Amino acid sequence: MAFIAMNRFKVKPGKEADFENIWTSRESRLKEMDGFVEFRLLKGAANEEEGYTLYSSHTIWGSKDDFTAWTRSEQFRDAHKNAGNNGTRDALMGPPQVELFETVVREG
Repeated sequence: MAFIAMNRFKVKPGKEADFENIWTSRESRLKEMDGFVEFRLLKGAANEEEGYTLYSSHTIWGSKDDFTAWTRSEQFRDAHKNAGNNGTRDALMGPPQVELFETVVREG
């Protein structure tokens, strides 16, 4: 069954376009990895009460082992070498929250 890795980001109001640009202009090396299925950057509704827009990066892997291999790879290190740079820090309210899931039911 598939394995899903997600990062949740709380983006400051007015910084949404900057945050999205970071993702669209990045050099992704995911396709080089065995077991990589799909990547999506998801945008949620603005939470005006708490002052952020919720985003989630979402990758689907063939297995947990495929994901683990990604986290130990040169491609992962290259993809994350600018994580936490000024542009990212300026856009976020804090560090991302990592969530990992194993698929237990799939339809479709």
